[in-house]
Amino acid sequence: QVQHVESGGGLVQAGGSLRLSCAASGRTFSSIVIGWFRQAPGKEREFLAAITRSGDTTYYADSVEGRFTISSDNAKNTIYLQMNSLSPEDTAVYYCAETDIKGSVYPNEYHNWGQGTQVTVSS
Repeated sequence: QVQHVESGGGLVQAGGSLRLSCAASGRTFSSIVIGWFRQAPGKEREFLAAITRSGDTTYYADSVEGRFTISSDNAKNTIYLQMNSLSPEDTAVYYCAETDIKGSVYPNEYHNWGQGTQVTVSS
């Protein structure tokens, strides 16, 4: 099974920024949409943003629109999530996955989940 590889997490102070990367594992993304999710301890996995493989359409959760930006580099088979103005509430494990359903925000409609990258925001 294909697993994508997330990276770029770490510890950052409130107000800071991080850029996460999601690399297709050894091949291109096979589905038409790649999304980012996060899961904090004791909480459900939450949709953040998604982008079509062509890069021409993006989707954002209301909670992050304006602070987070999703982008793609098809030459590198990599999707990025630029996160600005981080707060302790953004602390979670961040995951990428893919789907063939445009506009989907439901984790059970995504597949090829990576192992995640931890983001910790200190106050």
